[in-house]
Amino acid sequence: MPAPQLAQQLIAIKPITVPSADRGLDLQVKVTAPRSGRRLPVIVFSHGNAWSMDGYEPLVDRWAAAGFVVVQPTHLDSRHNGIGLDDPRYRTIWRVRIADLHAILDHLGKILAEADGLDARIDADRVAVVGHSWGAQTVGTLLGARVLDADGVPGADFRHPAAKAGALIAATGTGDTLTPFAAEHLPFMRPDYTTMRAPALVVAGGRDQSALSTRGPDWFTDAYHLSPGPKSLLTVADGEHTLGGVAGESVAETTDEDPARVELVASAVAAYLRDVFGLDHDGWAALRRDAGDGYTIDGR
Repeated sequence: MPAPQLAQQLIAIKPITVPSADRGLDLQVKVTAPRSGRRLPVIVFSHGNAWSMDGYEPLVDRWAAAGFVVVQPTHLDSRHNGIGLDDPRYRTIWRVRIADLHAILDHLGKILAEADGLDARIDADRVAVVGHSWGAQTVGTLLGARVLDADGVPGADFRHPAAKAGALIAATGTGDTLTPFAAEHLPFMRPDYTTMRAPALVVAGGRDQSALSTRGPDWFTDAYHLSPGPKSLLTVADGEHTLGGVAGESVAETTDEDPARVELVASAVAAYLRDVFGLDHDGWAALRRDAGDGYTIDGR
């Protein structure tokens, strides 16, 4: 199935360096936006493990075509930086990821001013954070989720006031279900969603069986079931962890390549955020109305 043609021309500008402290490497971002339009909402997108600002084009281009300005950082765990599990920095990268998003939101006007004057074309009151996999756990903290320590005590509050809503795609679940490998190398994968009150869409694959958890695909629905406040859950029936290839076409991590599935995820995130921001209620209503064998949508 060929990818749908985009409805309007897009611009993409990279790299833009963002002021950041105690990082070791410059924080750089890519900005993608529609060529025209004003009072545009913003998505700050956090990539999954090992990716970079150059990935996720199948999602980012569709969001920009739907009228969003999308800002993508390259986190320290990007394969471009060569920081592996044996690097002493790895165990604290989850905190650097969060700091990356805070730096972007704190300097959003400056970043977009460098991106062809986009600062004059956005609506700074309509900013969302979206992430996939590790990126989903990262953005969850900006919406109010915390990270449990070894004793089950919630850690610091990393909420950011500019993040009004979000979408968590294949977000890490919680509980004492990490595999021995994950418990040893990824102990921060213990989110506490009970304080994540901001509006959010949780996207989960019905066949997403993680090698990092002893639970099944329902592990990826915890962000919906355990968090308070307005939430929606999109379950993609046959989706695995990349939900058809959200990170890119024909990439090694994609085990369930399906352009239609990617289009569903991209459209759902855009429609949900446009609904939450009061820009358009019809798109989200239509997705909910048309739910069936391929996907389901729950909400509260």
